[in-house]
Amino acid sequence: GLVLGVYSSEKDDGAAQFTSAGDAFDKLVSGKLRALLSLCGPPLKKGKTRIFHGLHQDFPSVVVVGLGKKNAGINEQENWNEGKENIRTAVAVGCRQIQDLEIPCVEVDPCGDAQAAAEGAVLGLHEYNELKQKKKPVVTPQLHGSAESEAWQKGVIYAEGQNLARYLMEAPANYITPIKFAEHIEQKLRSFSNVKVHIRPESWITTQEMGAFLSVAKGSAEPPIFLEIHYLGGANTDDSPLVFVGKGVTFDSGGISLKPSSGMDAMRADMGGAATVCSAIVTAAALNLPLNIIGLAPLCENMPSGKANKPGDVVRAKNGKTVQVDNTDAEGRLLLADALCYAHSFNARAIVNAATLTGAMDVALGSAATGVFTNSSWLWTHLYEASILTGDRVWRMPLFEHYTKQVTDCPLADVSNIGKYSRAGGACTAAAFLKEFVTASHWAHLDIAGVMSNKDEVPYLRKGMAGRPTRTLVEFAARLSQDSHN
Repeated sequence: GLVLGVYSSEKDDGAAQFTSAGDAFDKLVSGKLRALLSLCGPPLKKGKTRIFHGLHQDFPSVVVVGLGKKNAGINEQENWNEGKENIRTAVAVGCRQIQDLEIPCVEVDPCGDAQAAAEGAVLGLHEYNELKQKKKPVVTPQLHGSAESEAWQKGVIYAEGQNLARYLMEAPANYITPIKFAEHIEQKLRSFSNVKVHIRPESWITTQEMGAFLSVAKGSAEPPIFLEIHYLGGANTDDSPLVFVGKGVTFDSGGISLKPSSGMDAMRADMGGAATVCSAIVTAAALNLPLNIIGLAPLCENMPSGKANKPGDVVRAKNGKTVQVDNTDAEGRLLLADALCYAHSFNARAIVNAATLTGAMDVALGSAATGVFTNSSWLWTHLYEASILTGDRVWRMPLFEHYTKQVTDCPLADVSNIGKYSRAGGACTAAAFLKEFVTASHWAHLDIAGVMSNKDEVPYLRKGMAGRPTRTLVEFAARLSQDSHN
């Protein structure tokens, strides 16, 4: 199969404006492609396709897909590069049509941006069907022509990173337990000589005095794991690392503050923070990025049992602060509190944590963007600029003292794990809680609850867990590594 792009016509005559690969193919078939397209009715709109069979013996099926305007660049209103997004969408749609025809291999027009085309192809074809007997045919996308093979390969690596996060988030919680999660990541990193993986058991967590993390884990029969990854890509192994921290609740029932049963199955993806940051490190290693990264993922389940946290209990975090657990379903911040304290022992250039932390984040932004709370404008700028390129957007949220007062005004302990006005500004009070465990001057908290899954909002992702914002984290790390080079 072959996927070719065609731009929206600038003029009213409706003549198809091909990409250079489309032009070359049309010449190869003596102008038949252009002739057929003009016979098929009005010009192709963005993301719409036409399929032609029998035009060329090497490509029995050719899908032509609309790319929108030719010189679409950064859209200030949308905060992304529209040209790149159009390519990702068009290529994904085209590749899926080839898959529906059960053709095992597809060549993809680079459409002027081979990285975006590769991302569209690899993200668009991904589907979790490990546990089904009937699987969709596997389609291998490859670059049509050889002009942009390096950019294409980079796009494949970026997309495979996000697909790894999607795989981990989608898999059932009885398949991805804390130890299975850690082992899966360890196996992915095994071939890299500059990566060390430590799978820390409960005894180690206890010696670290991570009382907040342990209090969440104790309700489950699954033992907790603290996953620690050291990627040493920097010119000097002593260079200050970027530290990624990810919430790793492999299943979240809510604990004693039990969640409603409707939709609870989706809480197998409550380790989305750990999945995205660990996948980002796997990707950084594959790209051989020249910087040091440390990944930290506290992994456990949040279950109701005779041993579980009870509302009103007080636990002690690693930095000595006491926490009143007023709602056992606000557990992610307890894990992160201890992991963030530990993150400070690495003399980090920056600490970035990701977590499916609050339903309130989904209410605020939906699935349009990841909410970012940060004490550093430098860090924000890097994240924001990275997200414009990836199309996996971020949006800055407030870290006001206003919210801090709502978590520190607590009857029994230093801080409460929910704001005293309960639902009001829930994503903001959660961020204010985390800030109580941070002294680093460059820290960002990414609340990814809203972008956890995809229904139909991102056209190049199928329905299911989204693995967002893995590519933005990778692009951010790449920009940081250039920063240290300059």
